[in-house]
Amino acid sequence: MRALILCAVLLCSGCAHMAQDSWTGKDKAEHFFSSAALAAAGSELSQHQHQGRGQNLRFGFMFSLGFGAGKEFYDSRPAGSGWSWKDFSWDVAGAASGVALWNLSQ
Repeated sequence: MRALILCAVLLCSGCAHMAQDSWTGKDKAEHFFSSAALAAAGSELSQHQHQGRGQNLRFGFMFSLGFGAGKEFYDSRPAGSGWSWKDFSWDVAGAASGVALWNLSQ
């Protein structure tokens, strides 16, 4: 798993088409809350598959980040706005918050 994340980071670090956005852009709240909701939904989905609590949390986190990375890959195409590490950072923060809140509700 860690090797996969490292490969993704290394592949994206050389993206030629980068977004020029701010840390507090209007879309950052959308990234945060959608990632939180996806992380909670992924954790719940994993629980319905009778997985352990730790696996539920990991699955929810990675489920959410998969969508966030997919969105940034989509944006990095030539006609898109460009890869945004700031957007992805808000995705990570939202995913972490989502699994934490889901864990508290259990």
